[in-house]
Amino acid sequence: MVICSTPETSNRIPSFALLSSTRESHPRLAWRCTSRFVRNLWRWAHSEHVNLPKLVEIENSTAAIDASSNLCEEKGDREAPIFLLASGWRTGSTLLQRILVTAPGVLVWGEPLGDIALVSRITEMLAHTPSFDRLNMRAIQGNPSSRELATSWIANLGPPGSDLRSALRALFDRWLGVPALERGFARWGFKEVRLGASEAMVLHWLYPEAKFLLLTRHPYDCYRSLADAGWDDLYYRRPDLTVDSAADFARHWNRLAVSWSELPIDFPCYRIRYENLVNGEVDFDELGKWLGTEIRADIALSCVVGHTSSRRRLPWYERRIISHEAAQGMRALGYTK
Repeated sequence: MVICSTPETSNRIPSFALLSSTRESHPRLAWRCTSRFVRNLWRWAHSEHVNLPKLVEIENSTAAIDASSNLCEEKGDREAPIFLLASGWRTGSTLLQRILVTAPGVLVWGEPLGDIALVSRITEMLAHTPSFDRLNMRAIQGNPSSRELATSWIANLGPPGSDLRSALRALFDRWLGVPALERGFARWGFKEVRLGASEAMVLHWLYPEAKFLLLTRHPYDCYRSLADAGWDDLYYRRPDLTVDSAADFARHWNRLAVSWSELPIDFPCYRIRYENLVNGEVDFDELGKWLGTEIRADIALSCVVGHTSSRRRLPWYERRIISHEAAQGMRALGYTK
């Protein structure tokens, strides 16, 4: 059984319901409401804006790295991890993750070391290193002798770009691929709630046969579920970028949603809405064929794991903050205010 909450945009929802407990005293209720209101407005005014690397920067950098090597791209590479990327927390990503692991031999890790932003930091490194366009001149050529090296200008000598790509891929192979294989899973992947299109492009560069699932949910419902869950130690990236207010969450959601709308039309991704997922409108047979596996969704859907929101509607100021900060992403993904 899947519990499906009523959409935030429904006209049938009461206009104001702040807290789940009706047993709280009126002074305590008033204090919590006021404190939440003030904190959200303060964070809206003072929280830090984060800019994701641009797709064109990733394309230029990876092309320069590839061009610095004379080696042909490896053929017969059948490594096809599954990357489940969600538009923030409480999007149903764990539900979809549990559905994916019903496929024989598939292990999908859950946000491994997500808050240290390893993939995002690697992406930023690749995007913001202008020297990549000079790699071809700096890469070692052939097999020079010690004498040739000793009598040449080698101040910036380095390996070909293909070795950098292989080293980055080896990091993920050893960290996530080998442990899955050791446990009997021939195919691996991970789900994340922090990665945008630029990170997806880097992962696709490392794994050309990878498959990407992009999961979205209305930002009102995401934040309501997140706030009601009481999670107070969330980071986009430790130790400096927290997500602890409506503004923080809305900006994070918007960054991802907007970036995904800019992916190339031929990018290997399958887009799913949470609203369709919980209403039984996702064709898992079709999804399984696209992934090259067999999904038995009924196993994962036979039980409820986790909990739903306690409030049925966000207060007006949180809706106002989210609709303002996530407006572009909502338009891109077809969500209404």
